[in-house]
Amino acid sequence: MATLASPVEASSHDASNASALPDFHSEVYKDAYSRINAIVIEGEQEAHDNYISIGTLIPDQAEELARLARMELKHMKGFTACANNLGVTADMSFARDFFAPLRNNFQTALAEGKVVTCLLIQAILIEAFAISAYHIYIPVADPFARKITEGVVKDEYTHLNYGQEWLKANLESIREEFEQANRDNLPLVRTMLEQVAADAAVLQMEKEDLMADFLSSYQEALIEIGFTGREIAKFAAAALVG
Repeated sequence: MATLASPVEASSHDASNASALPDFHSEVYKDAYSRINAIVIEGEQEAHDNYISIGTLIPDQAEELARLARMELKHMKGFTACANNLGVTADMSFARDFFAPLRNNFQTALAEGKVVTCLLIQAILIEAFAISAYHIYIPVADPFARKITEGVVKDEYTHLNYGQEWLKANLESIREEFEQANRDNLPLVRTMLEQVAADAAVLQMEKEDLMADFLSSYQEALIEIGFTGREIAKFAAAALVG
């Protein structure tokens, strides 16, 4: 799985690419940032809520899931501070609409007691989505936000790993539900990336890079779970439809 550069490497990268960084104080940047930042704030809040909800489906894991949820609230506070640092008001209405399709599917699965679907949506798709976005963002972030994001992305691997391990332990019984849930939800991630592509580009985050990094994290998670190469190719192809 991809890893972050060390602080020394990051500092060297910063020095050599300072002239290529965006103008963090321009109105165009702040406008785009108001939506991108809102997405990460809302994403962390929803992740908190989702992990607490999953705990009701897996009572023996409720304490661990509550611990993961608390981490997400810490992340949310950090990203709120990032907006305050730039004098930006996050567009939370946009962010809530942005997550609505995945949120609705999660809530439907939760009501039906579908643990596999809930874990796929939150612990695999959303976490891989977040990790890919943070990887691409860190090299072009303002110094304050870079420090916050570097800490957050390390935690997100803990959340991704939780989903991987639970699904791996139950692999033989999850395949059918996982395939259907993947077919229903993976295309939504592609749509979400396309929806935010223009704003991400203002922050110097290119859609192709985001999608490539997302698919890499997603496919590595499926390998860890224990799916075959043929299954993974079939699952990944779902991103091309819908």
